Amino acid sequence: MKLELRGITKRFGSFTANDGIDLVVEPGTIHALLGENGAGKSTLMNVLFGLLKADEGQVLVDGEPVQFSGPRDAMAAGIGMVHQHFMLVPVFTVAENVVLGDEPVRGGGVLDRASAARRVRETAARFGFHLDPDALVGDLPVGVQQRVEIVKALVRDAKVLILDEPTAVLTPQETDELLTIMRELADAGTAIVFITHKLREVKEVADTITIIRRGKVVGTADPSASATELASAMVGRQVDLTVDKQDAAAGEVRFSVRGLTLVQDSGVTVLDGVDLDVRSGEIVALAGVQGNGQTELTEAVLGLVRPTAGSITLDGKELGGRSVRQVLDAGVGFVPEDRSTDGVIGSFSVAENLVLDLFHDGPYGSGLVYRPGPVAENARRRIEEFDIRAGGPASTAGSLSGGNQQKVVLAREMSRPLRLLIASQPTRGLDVGSIEFVHTRIVRERDQGTAVLIVSTELDEVVALADRIAVMYAGRVVGVVPADTPREVLGLMMAGMSAAEAEQARHGDAASSLPAPGDLDPARPRLTKGDA
Repeated sequence: MKLELRGITKRFGSFTANDGIDLVVEPGTIHALLGENGAGKSTLMNVLFGLLKADEGQVLVDGEPVQFSGPRDAMAAGIGMVHQHFMLVPVFTVAENVVLGDEPVRGGGVLDRASAARRVRETAARFGFHLDPDALVGDLPVGVQQRVEIVKALVRDAKVLILDEPTAVLTPQETDELLTIMRELADAGTAIVFITHKLREVKEVADTITIIRRGKVVGTADPSASATELASAMVGRQVDLTVDKQDAAAGEVRFSVRGLTLVQDSGVTVLDGVDLDVRSGEIVALAGVQGNGQTELTEAVLGLVRPTAGSITLDGKELGGRSVRQVLDAGVGFVPEDRSTDGVIGSFSVAENLVLDLFHDGPYGSGLVYRPGPVAENARRRIEEFDIRAGGPASTAGSLSGGNQQKVVLAREMSRPLRLLIASQPTRGLDVGSIEFVHTRIVRERDQGTAVLIVSTELDEVVALADRIAVMYAGRVVGVVPADTPREVLGLMMAGMSAAEAEQARHGDAASSLPAPGDLDPARPRLTKGDA
């Protein structure tokens, strides 16, 4: 099926998100969309999928104009979409999720579960997937959940498949497997629209690349173009794709975790005896597939959850049991993994967000007193220093792009003296220009002597930033390795191997210990109190 977008324009008030965009996606090809945060990629795909209505322009399927009043119309026309944040119901089975909205029923309107399961098995087998129709989605790792999303589109006979940032939470092996699946789908005739910020993946799998900047198509590129050329076209300036940093001048251990254990009320152990050290003036990157205890570790450090056992010390002083305010006042800066939920308050102004953890004392306020003058002046300085693209200090944080919201969080956390900086997924969903800026600021903080703990599922980021790498799996640190450790070893450690096992497997000395392709993403072990 050939898909064409002609002159698509979408406005939100005075802001033009898409400005006369033309795009042609040929059958059996992978068409990559590149662009900065806020460039208009997702808006364009939401128009295509019927979630938004264009103000101007038209969509053509096999040369015929079509109009979609909603996603159901788009799916009926053969267009499927896998969103960056999965649209799955965790308490439903794979089969129930796949047929949701198009359920096969038998007498009395009862769901025909056998028919639903058969649909899943037939579609999965046709494309070489391995899925259990009766498995609960909430029990599946993210790599398998993503296959469920893809099958959900394919079972409706999608001829065009939109993949929005599909590799954001996958291990390197899962990413390679997904890229292989994409290639097989394209070879079978499916047209794929691939939205990603990862230039390496684009170059590896795309047939055609369209670059969007500030709502307009600024050019097309061949996959043979260099990553530097693609990055420069995306942001309209030269971009340094490597992290410019000297070797760490690490000092004494500043931050230490010993035997940290967290057992949830359900009895599941999400942290299982974690030991970790971070020295002053070094960056330790915590790598691993999301959902292996990283979030709970940072929450325990911040005082958001109380660990079951273990100690957390900063400069030799115990942080465990302290309130969030006391932890922050001890010199801990925190960049949360979900900036929109935990990092900024969307309805507050940029100026207010920049002093959320500072207004209780000093020039910005005291007690119930709020001083708008110093707050606004601080915002003007931070907006310029961190290149925050906002209408001004009074602009609401919710009106900013993801990259600029992240800059607000970084500006707030780095505008006070820090002993320890914890940054979770600091560049998730950011474009190459914003990534370059964030990395530069993190390295600068390290060079000032701050101990830095980075939590990231992006292996490229881990390798680029880290002075040492700690890998987590199933609530444990399975190893701490040098920053120059091969990607293959890191990927196998993220799948549960120790550093020694992964190194042996890489060299073929322990082939029997290598996970089979279908076993690289087994459900994460559910540890119990007894196991702890």
